[in-house]
Amino acid sequence: MTKRELEDQINVVKSDYIRIQGDLEKMESVGGNTEKLERQLKQLEDELAELNNQLAKV
Repeated sequence: MTKRELEDQINVVKSDYIRIQGDLEKMESVGGNTEKLERQLKQLEDELAELNNQLAKV
């Protein structure tokens, strides 16, 4: 991937993270099960870390 592609992918992951974080807050406010959303956030954090590592190498 090029530097620009990595930056674009990082922005997509960040947007997904923000959206899911909002969903998680809504679910917590109504006392719902947040386990799935928390797992998704963790996966996005891991993906973001990997993309940032790749970007640092470019």
